[in-house]
Amino acid sequence: QVQLVESGGGLVQFGGSLRLSCAASGVIFSIHTMGWYRQAPGKQRELVAAITSGGLTNYGDSVKGRFTISRDNAKNTVYLQMNSLKPEDTAVYYCNRGDFLGYWDWGQGTQVTVSS
Repeated sequence: QVQLVESGGGLVQFGGSLRLSCAASGVIFSIHTMGWYRQAPGKQRELVAAITSGGLTNYGDSVKGRFTISRDNAKNTVYLQMNSLKPEDTAVYYCNRGDFLGYWDWGQGTQVTVSS
């Protein structure tokens, strides 16, 4: 069974930075496209960034130029470096498959709160 454990969230001021981590277990991590998602209160979960097994990346328009997704296959971990944070980035952040072919069980997520 796949387990996803997100960490690194917190409270940060407008313009600040955070680095999120997601450790995966129970899966051959290196072959999968991975994604970071977020869900704000009252809104649907959205994909903000994805990275293929080969390292190609894609970003949602709202985070382009500010967020960077990366992965370390040796550690079965995907990261999300978030810079120039805005209050509208406030959400619970999750990782999962990023290929739209299905999802593993969701982890608990990590809360990111950006104060203005």
